[in-house]
Amino acid sequence: MSGDGQSDEASSPRILLIDDNPAVARAMEIAFRLAGHRFDVAVDPEEGLSRLARHRYDAILLDLNFTAGRADGEEGLACLARIIAADPAACVLVLTAHSGIRIAVAAMQSGARDFVMKPWRNAELIAKVTAAIARGPLAAAAAPTVPGSPPPVLIGDSAAMQQLRALIARVGPTPASVSISGPPGSGRSLAASAIHAASRDPAPPLRLDLRDAADWPRLDGAPATLILRRPDALDAQAQQRLVDRLPADTRCIAIVDDAAALMPALRRRIATLDIAMPPLAARAGDALLLARHFLRAACDRFDRPSAQFTEAAAALILATDWPDSVRGLALAVERAALLAEGDRIDAASLALPESAPPPAAAAAATPVAEPGFALSQAERATIEAALREHRHNVSHAAAALGISRGALYRRMARYGL
Repeated sequence: MSGDGQSDEASSPRILLIDDNPAVARAMEIAFRLAGHRFDVAVDPEEGLSRLARHRYDAILLDLNFTAGRADGEEGLACLARIIAADPAACVLVLTAHSGIRIAVAAMQSGARDFVMKPWRNAELIAKVTAAIARGPLAAAAAPTVPGSPPPVLIGDSAAMQQLRALIARVGPTPASVSISGPPGSGRSLAASAIHAASRDPAPPLRLDLRDAADWPRLDGAPATLILRRPDALDAQAQQRLVDRLPADTRCIAIVDDAAALMPALRRRIATLDIAMPPLAARAGDALLLARHFLRAACDRFDRPSAQFTEAAAALILATDWPDSVRGLALAVERAALLAEGDRIDAASLALPESAPPPAAAAAATPVAEPGFALSQAERATIEAALREHRHNVSHAAAALGISRGALYRRMARYGL
């Protein structure tokens, strides 16, 4: 234990390596752990961003290439841009071979603190990382987040999310007040945190739910940034009272269902720009990225072995219109991780849409009604994936889907499979 009562492990620097080479990972892990550091490994940018959304790291070691035969560094530079956009204070050191000096220089121009040449000497590597951590970020990049908390990482590679991140990068550094609209559960609060993280305000924002009368007195002496929940739910009188109470020099980030419900005076004050949070259905392919992120987080939280989705489960995730958007998907994945009896999450383990009865009801249904494992557009894709995964063994595929063989045969006939 250290003198302040904390364990040495908890107070030691935490390092993340993002590299797909197992030999590099093993060698670095040994070196850093012998030096007393905590050390985590992500095998690609997707897993790296997922880890960064769950933990804050003192330093990040980032490889620049992840696809065999590529040496242009574009994959690493794209990941670096995502990391710095989420946390301008991130301490990133890029890994490069002697032939990659030009790319390493470009990485430092994009926000990396330093670069490490392969092969490396352990003592020099540890010293370089330690120096980069001690040097700290530039004053302009001071992180406006709670110490120890992870940065607000917006996960997703869809065009809609790329546009959202670009808009946040443009608006975040300004003092403009903005509203974030969209369906509940779509990630509006995370987007609000991302806007503040991109700002020049180093203090944590004050979060207020304006539907709670107890939160209104906290407006007095408010800090430079306020995150306001549901001002659009207030009646006209309360909205005018909010206009009168808001300090003139305070930036507001409002989370609303519909910015059009704000009266003109309030909208001008707190919603110079309305940012529409895309629903999960409009984020092609992002559902699976998010599901894998939620699965890693759930396995960590519940102290369960690392797990993966089966092909049928992945097809179900992509094809389902999840109730409560991203939040509903997270709940389904967390429940499946908690109840899983191994390292595989199959389609039957995931929650069905609210309109569908549970699998037990499907098995007991008559052939005529057959309400069963009804997933509308998701059904065919899920059945095809389950059959491929189990090499068209109907019994095994039916078990993975949580339905009877007879029910699966009927669905196969319906879809001509």
